[in-house]
Amino acid sequence: MAQTTKRALEASLKKLLVQKPLNKITINDITEDCGVNRMTFYYHFKDIYDLVDWIMVEDARQAMEGRKDIDDWDKAFLDVLLKIQENKLLVLNVYRSISQEQVEQYLYKIVDPLLHEFVDKETQDISIQDEDKQFVIDFFKYALVGMVLEWIRKDMKTDPVLLTQRLNKLLHGGIRRTLLKFQAGGGTGALPKD
Repeated sequence: MAQTTKRALEASLKKLLVQKPLNKITINDITEDCGVNRMTFYYHFKDIYDLVDWIMVEDARQAMEGRKDIDDWDKAFLDVLLKIQENKLLVLNVYRSISQEQVEQYLYKIVDPLLHEFVDKETQDISIQDEDKQFVIDFFKYALVGMVLEWIRKDMKTDPVLLTQRLNKLLHGGIRRTLLKFQAGGGTGALPKD
C-alpha cells in the first residue's frame, strides 16, 4: 500500500513537471493531482525534495537490481543513464532550479557501491592499503560522476549507449593498472618515473 501511494505521488510530480518547473510545484499541487490529502504526503515524505530524492534512489535501485556480477558494470551503468534520461524533466529541473549538488549526491550514491564492488574484485590478488584503495575509488567516482553531470548539463544529447561505451574504454583495465601502481604501498612517497 505504501509503495502504491509513493508511486502515485511520483506520477503526479512527474505529470506536473510537464506543466511547470519543480520550484513552482507545491505539495498541494501534488496531493490534488494524486487525490490524497496533505497528511498522506507527509506520512511518506517530509517535503517535495524528499520525494525527489526517493524517486532518484528508487530508480537507481531498480536499475541496479539483479546486477550481481560486477563484470556487467557497464550494463548497470547504462541502465542508470537510461533511467536518468527517462526522468529527464525531473533530473533537469532538480539540476537547474534546485541544486546541482543534489543530483551529484544522487550519482555518488549509485557509483560508489559499483566501484567498491569492482575494486574489491580487482584487488583479490593485489596487496593494497585500504587508504590507497579508497583513493582510487574516489578518483574514478569523481571522474564518472563528472562525466554524467556534464552529460546532464548538455541536456543528455549524447546517446547513453555511446557514453557508456566511451567510459568503458577508459575504465576497462584502467582501474586495475591504477591499483597495481598502488600495490604494496606504491601510492605513497616519490612520484614514479614511468
